Amino acid sequence: MTSVAELATGLLEGASLADTSVTLSIDGWLLRIRSDSPALLDRLRGYFSHLLCSTNDADGVVEVIALERAALELDAPPFELDLADWSREAGKSGRKDSYADLADGRVLRKVRTGMVFLQSQTVRLAVGPCLANDNQVINFVISQYMNELQHRDWLICHAAGLVGPGGALGLAGFSGGGKSTLMLHLMERPLRFLSNDRLFIQRVGGAVEAAGVPKQPRVNPGTLLNNPRLRSIMPAARQAACEALPAAQLWELEEKYDVPVPELYGPDRTATRAPLAAFLLLNWNRSSPDPTQIRPVDLAARRDLLPAIMKSPGPFYWQVGGDFLRDGMALDEDRYLAVLEGVPVYEASGAVDFALAVATCQRWLGS
Repeated sequence: MTSVAELATGLLEGASLADTSVTLSIDGWLLRIRSDSPALLDRLRGYFSHLLCSTNDADGVVEVIALERAALELDAPPFELDLADWSREAGKSGRKDSYADLADGRVLRKVRTGMVFLQSQTVRLAVGPCLANDNQVINFVISQYMNELQHRDWLICHAAGLVGPGGALGLAGFSGGGKSTLMLHLMERPLRFLSNDRLFIQRVGGAVEAAGVPKQPRVNPGTLLNNPRLRSIMPAARQAACEALPAAQLWELEEKYDVPVPELYGPDRTATRAPLAAFLLLNWNRSSPDPTQIRPVDLAARRDLLPAIMKSPGPFYWQVGGDFLRDGMALDEDRYLAVLEGVPVYEASGAVDFALAVATCQRWLGS
């Protein structure tokens, strides 16, 4: 196989796509999902319920196709692709993605699940055990909107986002810092959800705008058990098992659950973009003996904090000219500093104190 188009043609041969589809409108940008699995379409329809729209117009609509199949081995016949591992981010271990660049695009395989994704300027195809790994299909769908934002010169941040009367607040932190936990504590106030861990920023004139993507918060048991609204997301038996764990072990437990924001908080509790009012960097630690402090920082003088904000666009990203992001490509610190210039940035250090952080963020957001 020498091209994504050729590979897609072979995989689609004989596929019987459902008569129905799922069409989304994300801040006016249209995407349609088609599949041979009605069950998958139903699941995606539920996940993106707040973005559903009806249109039969094919012009200007990006299309993603998902095929339910057994896991594929791309390095074996008939594909025989030479796959390389995509480098993990700092602090992450184990193999996650392998990929091959073809004449017109990129093929990516999820090592643990066998899901395969074909990405080019014209082909967007997910193949494999989609129902069992619907979160990966959701991520692939969202990555198309992320590409669109970046083609419009938005800059990606590894941050959550909330919107209040005073504008948007970005929440970033080093691994395990608790940004999703803090965000969900803040959602108990009259604020709107903007983004879970992919926040986009852009300087427009003298102001900075923030835009989110429709990825629901995906959190661990410790977050759910300490939030009365969210506890019921976990089965009762699993709640009991997790509550029996030592606090330190529960905090470190990696076991993801989706938080359906429109369902639990209301359909009017989401936003797509807003002026960026402030950024909070969580650089605190549960074992710190020091009191929690939240103080303004100058990012130009504290470049050590930039890795908590910066985020690689990832292996699905292709640039406007069609070239794909190269593995290991360095991120541009100066570009982040330029976009964030003039935006108040704060650092939370010392011990973890969500109550203090919530009260402080409320003042910034005017809620």
